[in-house]
Amino acid sequence: MPEEQPRVLTASVHDFRYFAALLRGVNFVNRASVSITPDGFTVTVEENRCLTATAFVFSHVFDEFVYNPDAAQLSQPSQPPEDDDDELTATAFEIPLNTLMDCLNLFGTAGMGAGTSQKRKKSPGDGEDSEGGGSGRNDGKGKGRADADDAGGNARLDQWFAPGKGTGMRMSYVGPGHPLTLLVAEESGGPTATCEITTWDPEPRLELAFDSDAAVLKIILKSSWLRDALSELDPNTEKLTIIGNPPAPLGRAPRASAPPCLRLRAVGQFGSTEMDYPNDREVLETCECAQPVAFTYRYQHISRALRALQSSLKTSLRIDYEGLLSLQFMMPAPRRQGGRRSEAFIEFWCLPLEE
Repeated sequence: MPEEQPRVLTASVHDFRYFAALLRGVNFVNRASVSITPDGFTVTVEENRCLTATAFVFSHVFDEFVYNPDAAQLSQPSQPPEDDDDELTATAFEIPLNTLMDCLNLFGTAGMGAGTSQKRKKSPGDGEDSEGGGSGRNDGKGKGRADADDAGGNARLDQWFAPGKGTGMRMSYVGPGHPLTLLVAEESGGPTATCEITTWDPEPRLELAFDSDAAVLKIILKSSWLRDALSELDPNTEKLTIIGNPPAPLGRAPRASAPPCLRLRAVGQFGSTEMDYPNDREVLETCECAQPVAFTYRYQHISRALRALQSSLKTSLRIDYEGLLSLQFMMPAPRRQGGRRSEAFIEFWCLPLEE
């Protein structure tokens, strides 16, 4: 590829472990849609027309992020220019996400960040799909402390972007019909590798738009509370029902007989399990629920979020009146050079079962 050829995207970071952790949170389906904007890009996957997951990777996650949408027109001179300004602000294509993750892990360093699933035995409940998109159940140590020994004692999230640590990456994309190019380099003049990943034209995907105004249940809680509960469920669990109840009015203590604000009911081949979350600020930071609600989901879909849960700090759980479930995971924010923090998040949308 000629050096002078204009690129739609050029992004680089001297330690890509945080970037890899974000992608790993949605790496349960191989084919992923990438949408680039001036603010960063998103990576979206879909499963069974019932579940979508998106990793939001903002531009400040990188040391360098240059987006030039006009280069897409230059790479295809035979096509007339687009008149729609909205089309010019976003560039979309699809990639094999497994291949991208393999390229990032060429030197065995992509699994050092939060939520790693490298170097572990696969459990019977992992549920890898036919496209080789990773596992749905993750029994790693999680929360950024995993593999601290492998990272040279670098267990603090604030040090993920410290100079001289990790493996650097430079990513570029010329435009439609061209591959996504990755230059991966070890630190201190170590080995380098250049990878070209095939890209495809984007295909229509399931659009699950969540209307916050139509939400019947809104809860924010620490991810560890939800992660621990889901991780203890039998991998053969078939259905998971999320039950919400109105909290006690402000200034009034809840009755002893009052139902919990949040209850998870898991049903499988060998019976059912219920887990209750009281309206305690130590457990639920916020809870908004006007009347009792209950919706049931396929546990296989909910378990896909376990990998993102392993890496996240807080979870926003929302359900609208039709039962559409939205799970937003706030990812830990490593401190960048100059003291800035780069935040990102992962969001899952799941349709309920019709009962």
